[in-house]
Amino acid sequence: MPNQRRQFLSQSAALALGITALPSFANTLSHRIGAADQINVGVIGCNGMGWSNLQAILKQPDVRCIALCDVDENVLTKRAGELAARNMPVKTYKDHRELLDNKDIDIVIIGTPDHWHCIQMVDACAAGKHVYVEKPCGNSVEECRVMEAAQKRYGSIVQVGQWQRSAPHFQDAINFVHSGKLGNIRTVKSWAYMGWMKPVPIKPDGQAPSGVDYTKWLGPATKRPFNANRFHFNFRWFWDYAGGLMTDWGVHMMDYALLGMKAQYPNQVMASGGKMAYPDDASETPDTLAAVFEYDKFNIVWEHATGIDLGPYGLTHGTAFIGNNGTLVLNREGWFVQAEKGKMEPIELQKDQGDSLERHMANFLASIKANDPAKLNTPIQQASLTAQVCQLGNIAFRTKELLQWDHKKNQFLNKAGNDLLKANYNNGYKVPKI
Repeated sequence: MPNQRRQFLSQSAALALGITALPSFANTLSHRIGAADQINVGVIGCNGMGWSNLQAILKQPDVRCIALCDVDENVLTKRAGELAARNMPVKTYKDHRELLDNKDIDIVIIGTPDHWHCIQMVDACAAGKHVYVEKPCGNSVEECRVMEAAQKRYGSIVQVGQWQRSAPHFQDAINFVHSGKLGNIRTVKSWAYMGWMKPVPIKPDGQAPSGVDYTKWLGPATKRPFNANRFHFNFRWFWDYAGGLMTDWGVHMMDYALLGMKAQYPNQVMASGGKMAYPDDASETPDTLAAVFEYDKFNIVWEHATGIDLGPYGLTHGTAFIGNNGTLVLNREGWFVQAEKGKMEPIELQKDQGDSLERHMANFLASIKANDPAKLNTPIQQASLTAQVCQLGNIAFRTKELLQWDHKKNQFLNKAGNDLLKANYNNGYKVPKI
């Protein structure tokens, strides 16, 4: 497919340091993708959700993967081989900037650890690509805001991997909440009880596996010796790279709390918890946490616990809107309403209706072909808000303070909390300037 995008500009000095270099022009999207065009996809980070996202988008018409990038050569070789077996040869890269230089790529899927999302999304937008970025969109409040600004400046269509927004039963449940039938909603509960999560065993530092560019994997994170506990899936439980269950599952469940209540930032937030299930394991983030987000007329309460399956209402995960007339409980399996006696009729389980990740990709592509970000089910602006609110819960836990939010300045009144709003970049990397 002819591609008229301008080439992604980079500065050699910045590349040597690993610093993101942004083009000086305001918008690199110089053509629209037509309804009949083949759409070429590149994937940055193709081990876990990056690979799952690719499989989902490849089920859409006229989509082809032409490039993969990963700092783990073992993963890269495996995935390239799987695609070659499907008659889909790809170019492979270890540096995401080299993939972004490929002018034939229309869409970039970012499935890397959280601490890389901001740099790679901003670089992809600056390179004129549309972007599907995994959740949480950023690993700090500052990064989330930078990512919003990058989308606005460069005009890319950016969908975030909170795919439940594309699930019909989730949409139906929120419409019911907005109908007012539950009456006055004073409390919303969101939770993730993960019984499958076992202790992360302590392991000694050592050498990175053969084929892994560990320096690139670290990127802007604090320089540390390689430790297998911090690599691949378990990176989620270390503050350098992610925010534990509060951001990993919180951005799914809290997203519906915010959406249902049409809520923005809370007035104040407090949190309590710690490593209560596995106090001696290797992880840093709390395995048990309760956070309360106070708004003008209601509270949102977040809970998570590892090693336990029986969360509120006997469910491992969900969001419950507790109203004067009844309570609507929603999760990935469906939604139902428990009625207050004599105030409304209960509603039986309204079940999930199939693969919503595929629906999410179909929505993404429809938005691209219409050149209309307003059609997105999870645009970067809404995903950013949810990720930021979840970050506020983590910050309240880490500071052990009741944190009050300044709605005019979009920061805390507490200095200790404000310090943790910022991204902490190392190794010569700088937070992108938009």
